[in-house]
Amino acid sequence: MSLKQQLKDDLKIAMREKNIVKRDSIRAINTMIKQIEVDERKELSDEDVLKLIQKGIKQREESIAQYKEANRDDLVEKEQEQVDIFKKYMPQQLSDEDLETQMKEIISQLQATTIKDMGKVMGQATKKLAGVADGKRINEMTKKLLG
Repeated sequence: MSLKQQLKDDLKIAMREKNIVKRDSIRAINTMIKQIEVDERKELSDEDVLKLIQKGIKQREESIAQYKEANRDDLVEKEQEQVDIFKKYMPQQLSDEDLETQMKEIISQLQATTIKDMGKVMGQATKKLAGVADGKRINEMTKKLLG
């Protein structure tokens, strides 16, 4: 089953169960998907949908940080609930050990030795590890291994 179909099915279930947070979160994902499909006139693959969900998670985590600074615990809780629902559609994230192993493999393939090679390592790593590790973790691991 495609991820888009899974989202549609889960939306129906959330509406039947009157789960407002889940319903609104799935609608937010569907809105992002539709916007891209209409603007670019193309059908999104599961990989593209995962990138959109990851982008949505990042936006909400940034909002959470801002709400915490403003002492808006009610909004922090709401955003965190959405992040939790978004993460259910993401594949299992790599552990730090697995990420380090994958990054060492990429670095050896590219024969990277110094921090100057970080750009090409990051480019390759973000393609290969899309969805299973976010860019921030990849960046930190690359700096650790090349630095």
